[in-house]
Amino acid sequence: MNKCNECGNDNADNSKYCSNCGNDLLKQKDEHFLQKPIKKVNYKKVIGMTVGVIALYIAYFLIHQPFNAHDLDKVLIKTSSEINKSCPIMIDSVTRLDNTTALPSKILQYNYTLISMEKEKVDIIELRSYLEQKIINNVRTNPDLKFFRDNKVKTNYYYKDKEGIYLFTISVTPEQYK
Repeated sequence: MNKCNECGNDNADNSKYCSNCGNDLLKQKDEHFLQKPIKKVNYKKVIGMTVGVIALYIAYFLIHQPFNAHDLDKVLIKTSSEINKSCPIMIDSVTRLDNTTALPSKILQYNYTLISMEKEKVDIIELRSYLEQKIINNVRTNPDLKFFRDNKVKTNYYYKDKEGIYLFTISVTPEQYK
């Protein structure tokens, strides 16, 4: 049934005019659709949804960054594992790379043995100074180490003598290879 807004009379659904007062029922229907009730905005819900969307966006961004610290540590672990498949390996006639280790905070450590040297018979300060300049220059210029430079990886070069006695460690930081 189609109820008239003027007199309240019930009319047939297909009626154009009210059978009691003659009111235009079609115009009444159009006005009814135009007069939608005004809904109150629930600002708490809007703010909550906005904060939720922003939180999801931030979480997505953090998870999908090209290389966040967690991803970089995974890459260093994998790199170390691949290098270690070939170890131990002779670098030159006196230097053997025993293995590498991926350390926390973007550090890759190379562990070397100087196979013909004994700690008591070596001028450690002079040897360290000599190797440090060569190593820093290599890290700065070697194209194979570009990934490390771009991602500010610190590299440690740990040396021990032929008896396995610790000699020194050379650390190369991003500030040194800029």
